[in-house]
Amino acid sequence: MSNKLQDKTVAILATDGVEQVELIEPRKAVEEAGATVRLLSIKEGEIQGMNHDKPGDKLKVDGLVADASVEEYDALILPGGVQNPDTLRMDEKAVAFVRDFARSGKPIGVICHGPWVMIEADVVRGRRMTSWPSVRTDLRNAGAEVVDEEVVTDKGLVSSRKPDDLPAFCRKIVEEFAEGRHPPRA
Repeated sequence: MSNKLQDKTVAILATDGVEQVELIEPRKAVEEAGATVRLLSIKEGEIQGMNHDKPGDKLKVDGLVADASVEEYDALILPGGVQNPDTLRMDEKAVAFVRDFARSGKPIGVICHGPWVMIEADVVRGRRMTSWPSVRTDLRNAGAEVVDEEVVTDKGLVSSRKPDDLPAFCRKIVEEFAEGRHPPRA
């Protein structure tokens, strides 16, 4: 276990329908690097993880995003799955949290369909990103420069396409989260 992220607190924002591996593997990577991780959601209790189109495990929620403050966290992870970000982007508190986080300049890791929440928060304009193929048109329409690469980093924003990219994604979020805040974008 490294201590690259010792004294850092990382938020993971997710709800029912989260692609389980896209939550579990990044959480494990940042915890192994010494971070404290809190799973935030739009509901209390547990959320339903998914293994593609089949139910996975129930995952214990640590707090509500409505009660969270960006100042409490050093970094944010936005996992994918289809239902998860589609539901989150309809929740004003979740969208506001992501918007405020992106504007703070603190690092964010986002994978697969996760960028939908960032698109709704209007924080992808001018950013270089990747995502699941069906999300790329939405990213372009929202002003992002979209590329098809395993992992893309743009001033603290780390994005990846799919579960197969998790090893590279996890390495890169640990690196970026250790580096910390970047100057906020306009």
